[in-house]
Amino acid sequence: GYRVGRLPPYPSHACLSVNECVVHGTPGFYTKPLKAGDLLSVDVGVFYKGWVGDAAWTYAIREVSEENRRLMECGKEALRRGIAEMKPGATYLNWAKAVQGHVETECKFHCVRGLGGHGIGRKLHGAPFVSNVMPTHPGEWPEAFNKWEPGTLVAVEPMLAIGTGRTSQGERSWPILTGDGSASVHYEADVLVTEKGPRDLTEGMSELPDIVG
Repeated sequence: GYRVGRLPPYPSHACLSVNECVVHGTPGFYTKPLKAGDLLSVDVGVFYKGWVGDAAWTYAIREVSEENRRLMECGKEALRRGIAEMKPGATYLNWAKAVQGHVETECKFHCVRGLGGHGIGRKLHGAPFVSNVMPTHPGEWPEAFNKWEPGTLVAVEPMLAIGTGRTSQGERSWPILTGDGSASVHYEADVLVTEKGPRDLTEGMSELPDIVG
C-alpha cells in the first residue's frame, strides 16, 4: 500500500526483482521458480522506532555467468566509490561522477536513467534526490551542485544494466524493467554524512555472499 508520487499503491512488502527487472518487482510479474543463474535483487524498507532503513543487494542463484559476475562487481564497486565522495563540502555531482565513471567508462555497462537515491530518516522517501548520472541539460537535476553537509542522511543506490540505461515500465507502472531485456543489478546503502566523512550504516551488507541457494 505504500505510495510514491502518482504511482499506484505498491502491492508488496518487499521489492523482489529478477534479471531484467531493475527495481520494484511484484509477485504478479515473475511467477516462475527461480533457476540457477538468475539474478535476484532484494530491496526492503523498514520502519523502526520512528526511523527508516532502506537497503538493497543483488544475489545470483546457485551460479553466475561471467558477464553477470562482472555486472555485480561493477555495481558494488560503484557504490563504494560513490560513498567515498560523500564528504562535507563536496557536491552531489561528485557522487554521480564517481558512479557513472566507473559503470560506463571503466566497466562498459549502463547506469539506469531516471532513477536514483533519496533522503531518508523519519520517512522512506524525501529530499534530496541523488542521481547516479551527470545531468545533460540545465534543470535536469536541480540538486546537483548542492554540497554534502554533516547530518545529511540518504539512501544511495546505483542501478545498472548490461545493454541499456533506458527502461520499459509499461502500463502496470510496477515494476521497472530494462528497455532491452538485459540483466540488471541494484545496490543500495544508507549513508550518514558526518563531519569526518561518510558513514555507511549498512556496511555489513558488503560481507554477504554473492551466490545463494
